[in-house]
Parts: sequence; structure tokens; C-alpha cells
Amino acid sequence: MYKNIVFALCGCLMSFGVVGQSTTIDSILKQVEQNNQELKALNEYMESKRLELKSGNNLPDPQLGVYYLPFGDHNSGDYTEFQISQSFEFPTVYSARGSLIEKQSTQLESDYQERRQDILSQAKEYCLNLIYLNKRLATESLRVEQAKQVFDQVQEIFEKEQVGILELNKAKVVWMQEQFKIKQIESDARNVLLQLTNLNGGTAINFSPEDYGISLVLDSKDSVWQEKQAQDPVLKQLKQQEEIAQQSLSLAKNKALPNLTAGYNSQGVAGERFSGIYAGVTIPLWSNRNKVKAAQSHLDFQQTFTSAKILQAYASFEKQYNDYEIMHSRFQEYEATLSGLNSDELLLQAYQLGELSFLQYYMELQFYRQAYDAMLDMQYQLYISQNQLLKHQL
Repeated sequence: MYKNIVFALCGCLMSFGVVGQSTTIDSILKQVEQNNQELKALNEYMESKRLELKSGNNLPDPQLGVYYLPFGDHNSGDYTEFQISQSFEFPTVYSARGSLIEKQSTQLESDYQERRQDILSQAKEYCLNLIYLNKRLATESLRVEQAKQVFDQVQEIFEKEQVGILELNKAKVVWMQEQFKIKQIESDARNVLLQLTNLNGGTAINFSPEDYGISLVLDSKDSVWQEKQAQDPVLKQLKQQEEIAQQSLSLAKNKALPNLTAGYNSQGVAGERFSGIYAGVTIPLWSNRNKVKAAQSHLDFQQTFTSAKILQAYASFEKQYNDYEIMHSRFQEYEATLSGLNSDELLLQAYQLGELSFLQYYMELQFYRQAYDAMLDMQYQLYISQNQLLKHQL
């Protein structure tokens, strides 16, 4: 019966000073994503970096030159010359650099997504913590009522001189201890809600959690890993860095092609004027020396580094997944065992019938309560672990 009452009381939620309709974890995360000041600043920074990258593929400025030579010994008129020219790299260089910039911009997006997931994961942990604290509040509220009931009974029989003052004091201390626990839980909940509000850009959040509302059953290990590889920004960055290294090699090869210059030239003296096109070629004999080899070496390093990091990531993921499965199995056994017990009510009846002293009753009751608290804590830790395993889904 105690278990049924506890689960029923989980629906009696505290609002922590904010009145309103119940809100789901997903809606809280959407609010945080929209209002978080760090994400707003990071988004603006990313936009500036994208524009900066694009500016690296601009053409150099055109050159304008004018010669006027009036001095010196000459019989003809003054010599004048006018020239305008535009230099540029070989056209394929701009194409290769544009592809490189596109890949670098994609990596910037992954950097943003990584930080975004960190913030949303933290916000979700705060939500899970509030749900856990609310479950504990419901449990402790019931325990306060039971402690008050026992205290009233002890006081009644104390007045009949059937028990001593020590027995009464013990019952009162237990009642007070349970009240202190409630105050501590409420304080913890306010602090967590304050942290959640801070992540939400200072905007107050209404979160009145009834239950976790999330299944603890995970998909198969291979399925979760494949999904993680496709969505986790940290793992995606490894592949992106490899692609950037590959494109950097392509750019280095293209930069071995000559730079070009084209323009218009006009010269004149003594009423005569000559004009026409101007063309030039810069042969990169020295400027690109060893750059292709360096780019190839960096690509080889990046490919090896990516493979090593993915192996490490999978080993860490496999350990975390296996630990989660073991904890989940233990939790199911705990839950199945405790849900069939009615120890608190049986102990209370034994105490009321005089079969147990108050100290015996309290010690036995604490054993079962600690087991139930351990189950609540294990459930909470499971959801925290699941949040870390499935962080890539945020």
C-alpha cells in the first residue's frame, strides 16, 4: 500500500514558486535553445567566421598605374602611359578553395552543434534532477505523515504512562528529521531550477514534472552506435577534418598552376598613342615548393588520427552501454522486488500491536526505506546515463 501511495503522490507536484501548466522536457529544451545567451552569441560568431572564410576566396584588388614623364632631354612631347590590370590565380584554384571553404563552414556548424548539445544535455539533466527531487518530495511527505502519526500514538500512550520520555523523544526526533529532509529537498529543487533558468537566458521556466516519461529500454548496441556516428558532432568533426585535409591537398595541387594577369595599356608621346591589352603569367616555381607534400602528409596523419579516435570513441561507448545495461537489469530486479512488498504497513501494525519497540520498528523501517531510496536513486542515475548515451539525439 505504501508503494501505491508513493506513486500516487508523485502526481502532487511542487511548482517552486511558478504557477502554470505542466511542461515537458522537450518543450523546456526548445526554450533553452531559443533563449540561451551563449548559443545566441555563438551563432553570431559562427556567421562572422563564415563570412571571413568566404572573404579568403576573393580576387585581389585591380591595379591602376599612370606614367607621366616630362623631364629629361627629348624633342618630342612628354611621354604618358596608363595601365589598369587585374591579377588572379588559375580559375581551378578558386573552385578548389571554394570547396575547402564550404567544408570548413560545415565544420563550424558541427562546432556549434557540439556546444548546443552540451547545453541542452545540461538542461535535460536539470529537468531529470527536478523530477527525481519531486519523487523524493512525494516520498518524504508521506513519511512525515507516518512519523507524525507514530509520534501522536507514542504521545498518547506516554500520557497513559505506558512508555517513558525517551521513547517519546525518539519519536519526536524522527518526525523532525523527516521534516528537515523535505526542507532540504525543496531547497535543492529551487537551486536546480535557478540553474535551469540561467541556461534559459534568465527567463523563468515553468516545469512541474509528473514523471520521467521516457523509456529506459535502449535500442541495440550496434543500432545506437551507427546512429551516434551519423549524428554525433564530435565524431562528424573527425570525418570533416579528414575531408578538409583532402580538399587542402587538392588546393595545393591547383596552386601549382600559374597565376594570371590581364589588363589594358595605353602609351602616348607627341600626339601619337598606342593602346591594347596587357597579359602576364606568374610561374610558381618557388612559392608552392613542398606544399603538396606537406598537404599529403597532413592528410595521411588525419586519416590515421581519425581511425584511432573512432576506435577510442567506440570503446568508451561500448563500456558505457554495457554499464547501462547492467544497471538497468539491477534496477528492474529492485523494482520487481520492492513493488511486491508491504513492509512499512506490516511494521506499523506490529508496532501498534506492541510486538516491536519503537527503536526496533524504526530500525526495520529504515532498512526498507533505504532500499526504496536506493531504487529511486538508481532510476535517476539510469536516466542521467541514458542522457549521456543518447546526447547525439538532442
